[in-house]
Amino acid sequence: MRENIVETLVGTAVVIVAAAFLIFTMQTTGSGGRSEGYMLNAAFRSAEGVSVGTDVRLAGVKVGTVTDLNLDPQTFRAVTALQISDDVLIPDDSTAVVASEGLLGGTFIEIMPGGSFDNYAEGAEILDTQGAVSLVTLLLRFASGGGGEE
Repeated sequence: MRENIVETLVGTAVVIVAAAFLIFTMQTTGSGGRSEGYMLNAAFRSAEGVSVGTDVRLAGVKVGTVTDLNLDPQTFRAVTALQISDDVLIPDDSTAVVASEGLLGGTFIEIMPGGSFDNYAEGAEILDTQGAVSLVTLLLRFASGGGGEE
């Protein structure tokens, strides 16, 4: 009888820990349903390292997340859907850049705000984008002595 109580308590503890881990994971990745914010789109030549759940940052502060990532078969560009917090207004001449935290750091999308007095509306597309720069390509250019100018 005593063994049944211990087994029940251990099983309950395991279920509670699993539920807490699931809730934490959903909050961290932003996959727990639609939270507050508005959607913007951006198409990149290269979105290497970007996936659903990737941070969108402005001045180093997280202001949103990537909620969708697809390939446009006509333009061969990576089209991303960005969910931005309602309290952050992005000027409509801003730039979206796929950036990295360093050589071993993660990838994120950085919004570089412009100077316009008008802001993007829900569903607008950020037209000025810069894709990811491949570290391997840069190293190969450096090793071959070519900087790309001739």
